[in-house]
Amino acid sequence: KQGTDQIDQEKVNQLVDYAMSHGVNYYDTAPAYGDGSSETALGIAIHKYPRDKYYIATKMSNFAPQDQSKEASLAMYNASKKRLQIDYIDYYLLHAIGMGGMDSFKARFINNGILDFLLNERKEGRIRNLGFSYHGDVEVFDYLLKQDIQWDFVQIELNYVDWKYAKQMNPRNTDAEYLYNELEKKGIQAIIMEPLLGGRLAKINEHLGSRLKAKRPNDSIASWAFRYAGSLPNVLTVLSGMTYLEHLQDNLHIYSPLDPCTSSELSLLENVAKIYSSYPMIPCTGCHYCMPCPFGLDIPANFAYYNKCVNDGTLPTDPLSPDYQKQVRIFLDGYNRSVPEKKQALNCAECGNCLSHCPQHIQIPTQMRRISNMVEEMKKVKLTSKS
Repeated sequence: KQGTDQIDQEKVNQLVDYAMSHGVNYYDTAPAYGDGSSETALGIAIHKYPRDKYYIATKMSNFAPQDQSKEASLAMYNASKKRLQIDYIDYYLLHAIGMGGMDSFKARFINNGILDFLLNERKEGRIRNLGFSYHGDVEVFDYLLKQDIQWDFVQIELNYVDWKYAKQMNPRNTDAEYLYNELEKKGIQAIIMEPLLGGRLAKINEHLGSRLKAKRPNDSIASWAFRYAGSLPNVLTVLSGMTYLEHLQDNLHIYSPLDPCTSSELSLLENVAKIYSSYPMIPCTGCHYCMPCPFGLDIPANFAYYNKCVNDGTLPTDPLSPDYQKQVRIFLDGYNRSVPEKKQALNCAECGNCLSHCPQHIQIPTQMRRISNMVEEMKKVKLTSKS
């Protein structure tokens, strides 16, 4: 789990125990998740199992300038192994290459000699598989694939919306179709992240969801996205954040065994994606890389509530509608329940501290101001309706 919330170790242990007993063997973490607490919690939960029964993936998350020296990066690498209680790492990633462009990549991995170090660690067996996760500037993705380096895997964002419409939804993103096809040409297996588009494809609006339910009435809406990602032949595994046991159980049901998407189902999903991509959503995946906010705002929570309302069709948009005042009341009441007042967009100082950390290159201050202005206008409507 990411963010600053305290991790419930007992629940982590229970989830890992259930996962291990049902055939799950790949566990993805990073020092950036919970400032190392994610690695610590996983290490405690999985250490009791035989080392050859699971694979651990963690990352070089040296985003901050103070972490980019060779000494600091080496310290991060060694700290990951210590927290995870392992002597070797099964899958090690250059974390989120592309964020900050080529200059950032070279500062993090080339100028300090860290990429050469990691290649040698793989040669010595202390890293079994070396790859990278990609967000951001596609120039860095293309550059790495052209190097004389044998990448064992690459982690990319892929789902049935991002396949063709990632760039349409956010001009700084790259369509998953391009990323996947480039990896397939090189014979590099893909690991899939964001199969649910930050959770948004687990609950799409009723109009679109009814199309999927008509085809497979007993399946969850989320299962369509998971099946889509798993149906591609060059996929090694699909990542999923599973906070609750029911999430884990649903995923196990979907993949045990996987029922690949048929051609007619793929056509249906392409049509759903085309409609979905036309919605004015904020492309936040809830990764929490923008957190903590120095002013105490919960940036992902603000975006999540806004996106939920867009997705559900409950965002008040038509002042001439006879139900507009009622819609406004429902929206504002829900907003206050979902995001405490001190953490709402209204309090954004537009300091820009979050901008360099966002893998989706969202103009966060601009979007926060947009939500704030929208809410302030709605408050006027609510006050008027009470007078």
